[in-house]
Amino acid sequence: MLKRWPLRNEAESEWVSISDLMSVLMMIFLFIAISYMHNVQQNQLNVKKVAVAYQELQTDLYLELWEEFKEDLPSWKAAIEKETLTIRFEEPEVLFGIGSAELSDKFLIILKDFFPRYVRIISSDKYRKNIEEIRIEGHTSSEWNGESKEMEAYFNNMSLSQNRTRSVLKHCLSLIHEPETLSWSKQYITANGLSSSQLIKSANGIEDKQKSRRVEFRTKTNAEKKVVEIIERMEKI
Repeated sequence: MLKRWPLRNEAESEWVSISDLMSVLMMIFLFIAISYMHNVQQNQLNVKKVAVAYQELQTDLYLELWEEFKEDLPSWKAAIEKETLTIRFEEPEVLFGIGSAELSDKFLIILKDFFPRYVRIISSDKYRKNIEEIRIEGHTSSEWNGESKEMEAYFNNMSLSQNRTRSVLKHCLSLIHEPETLSWSKQYITANGLSSSQLIKSANGIEDKQKSRRVEFRTKTNAEKKVVEIIERMEKI
């Protein structure tokens, strides 16, 4: 039997069909690539927007806190750190008695003046949705009675710093009289005793024991959390 060769028209028809199929596949691949690039660019834009919003939020909150407290900071022996939105009370003799978690009379007066104004700002409509946590942090020097072993001193100071921040938190909450603000504060304000884990050191690396003994009010926003969520979505694409 003689083999039948495809006619020219039939061969051209098959070639056209394959060509059309390849064109369709190329269009599909191109569409997928464009969609992918669009999603990546959109997520990158979202990260940039969050970063810009975070910077603006940090600046606005810092400036508002600064304007509110700038006249009081010297007499309180306190300072505001812009980068971390931290208000630091730096004079240990003003805060507590030696080895004690009981607030001094002077610190009670300072907190009565400071905290209602502070919580009014951070819980305002402008900031409250962007607040992740308000940390009351207690810090100590590395020494304990000048004689304890290093690990023993660390845990003694841990217990002391935890008790001190609980005392500060308890007193601060007692100064809030609006139920809604109190409910918000209980949800977002925490007490954190950190012992000597974050010492303040001089330029030559030597511990500044006086400045290491401090209480800080540190504001954490949720901007970093939002950036992480966007990056995780990008990784799943």
